Amino acid sequence: MKPANTSKTRFREFLEKFRKGEYKQSSNDDEKPDEALDDDSDNGQKKKLTPEQKAKRRGYLRLYIRRLWIHWKLVALLIFFALAVACLDMIQPLFMRHIIDNVLLGDGSRAEKLRGLHLAAGIYVGVVVGSQVLGVLRSWYQHLLNVRVILTLRRALFEKLLRLPLQKLSDMKTGGIISRLTDDINTTTGLLQMAVISPGVAIVRLLIAVIILFVMNWKLAITALLIIPPIMLISFLAIRRIRPIYRAIRKEVSYVDGRVGEAFQGIRAVRAFLGERREEHEYTVGHHAITRMKMFARRREIILWSSWGFLMALISVVITWAGGYWNIYEAASIGDITAFHFYTFLLLNPVWRIVESLSELQRSMASMERVFEVLESPVDKPDKDGAVVVEPTVQEIKFENVWFAYDDDNHVIKNFDLTVPGGSVVALVGRSGAGKTTITDLVARFYDPTQGQITLNGRDLRDYQLASFRDLLGIVQQEVFLFDGTVRENIAYAKRDATLEQVQEVARRANADEFIVDLPDGYDSIIGERGVKLSGGQRQRLSIARALLADPRILVLDEATSNLDTESEQLIQKSMTELLKDRTTFIIAHRLSTITHADQIVVIDEGEIVEIGTHQNLVDKNGLYAEMVRRQHDAVGTL
Repeated sequence: MKPANTSKTRFREFLEKFRKGEYKQSSNDDEKPDEALDDDSDNGQKKKLTPEQKAKRRGYLRLYIRRLWIHWKLVALLIFFALAVACLDMIQPLFMRHIIDNVLLGDGSRAEKLRGLHLAAGIYVGVVVGSQVLGVLRSWYQHLLNVRVILTLRRALFEKLLRLPLQKLSDMKTGGIISRLTDDINTTTGLLQMAVISPGVAIVRLLIAVIILFVMNWKLAITALLIIPPIMLISFLAIRRIRPIYRAIRKEVSYVDGRVGEAFQGIRAVRAFLGERREEHEYTVGHHAITRMKMFARRREIILWSSWGFLMALISVVITWAGGYWNIYEAASIGDITAFHFYTFLLLNPVWRIVESLSELQRSMASMERVFEVLESPVDKPDKDGAVVVEPTVQEIKFENVWFAYDDDNHVIKNFDLTVPGGSVVALVGRSGAGKTTITDLVARFYDPTQGQITLNGRDLRDYQLASFRDLLGIVQQEVFLFDGTVRENIAYAKRDATLEQVQEVARRANADEFIVDLPDGYDSIIGERGVKLSGGQRQRLSIARALLADPRILVLDEATSNLDTESEQLIQKSMTELLKDRTTFIIAHRLSTITHADQIVVIDEGEIVEIGTHQNLVDKNGLYAEMVRRQHDAVGTL
């Protein structure tokens, strides 16, 4: 979190970083786990890539071309339209030259001049109309191609993201995921335009213009071509000196917007600690600093574009002056001078396009790498060859010498051996961080054991098709996640085709129906993002109802009653026998009063089983479990 300060101080910090060139990097660098592949060179300074990175880039480029190849007819049509428009635009000044030199100033009667004028003007109008029509078609097909590529890439990327390992998603962070699906996809689709069409058409326009100029008058052609070096210099200066400022502005805006999001997500904390003034100050200072930065950029833009305008006015004067001089000596016609004025300005657009393409190309390549790096990543736990569909019944789940580590150096589960008969209830208890949730994550195959195996009905879980195994599974987590939709939609998330009667039935079994019917629209009530309109206990009961509707054979309750008040917990406990009937259930519970009925209570400490047995057996042993019972008894007053 940035310290509170004044906009002037923050602007001075920006100036110092700007002068050091820190904003020449991409504004999304803080979201990029794959920074090594980033070759964002908007500032014209290209990073040095290693041979491995170059090979990856070439590979991703081939994959991109392969995806574009299915649209090759559309691409070819787009290139044709672009070249046709360029050619028609480039010949238009010739009509003006012809009308001036050969019609208006030529020999012939008034009638002949009128016929020549009407003919030339008619053809001129046809060329202009043709150019505009082809330009519209080009714009349409360019948009159509972009839409198709964006749709296919975005769908493929989203499908892959949903199936990536949890650790990979965690490393990318939410911001990185969203930026790939939005900005990176949009920028990647511009790669064809920036890498092929735009510079290719610009070069063609330049060549046509230069050839025509030299054919018309080589002296004026040389004069006109003298504008290209200074124009390119100003263009590069604009990119190098202005774009980093806007990159810094985007970064500051991102921070301010993020702070706004945090403020309203934690509005209760803001109000509880009287943080309104501080948040107001941070918001005002942030936007004031952004305004200063925009004014700083605007001053530079005015200077650069004024230089451009001065140069163009100077060139216009030089061409008129030089053309008039050569016209006096009959080395240039009035039509030549007029046409050269047009061609001088027509040269600007392709020059700018080439410069812009060189700059944008690197950004598009970097975005392409970020997209295809994900598309080429292995999915989470792909089914092995010969994987089978799981049986619909659970006879036994067995942990055999299971070890697990999130990294290579620190095992959080060690030498774990446990047999769970089908239909039984197993409670996992222990201190915070003992490894209870990790055990249930292994059961759900969110992770696989580092060593050992977990078997279902005598077969390793990794031998089953993952989708068929997850179909047996239902999970109620401590941190309930609900979607911004209706009560019915959230309960039916596990079974989209569920009828209202089925939804109401599981809601009654989870003791949720009583509060649902009191909502303004009952089961059609909108509960808000993450269920913000409900209490913690209400959200938990909806989560339990959702799991029940899935009718799982294996049920995981991770602190499922932790957010329930005493009355709600008692309601759940009354129906717990029915809820757990014929299900193999793993319960993680902080309140030991909720697990006295468990068939097995497994006490875990530092990833190892230290005790196992029923509630009464473990109390009689007077070990770690008995100590936990006494501690809760002393805290609550009764068990």
